[in-house]
Amino acid sequence: MERTVVRCAEGHVFSTASFPMQHLGPGRLGPGRLLRCPRCARLRHSVPVPAAGQKR
Repeated sequence: MERTVVRCAEGHVFSTASFPMQHLGPGRLGPGRLLRCPRCARLRHSVPVPAAGQKR
């Protein structure tokens, strides 16, 4: 299973096995999703972190 590295609204970076509705793409619902951050233990708006060397 592929893991996605994300950043929550508080700036915490973590990886998740599931990034809900990722297949819909950023054009349809935007890049962010609500995920539970393991650092602050709250549902936070999270966005994927671009891999090193990728353009935004």
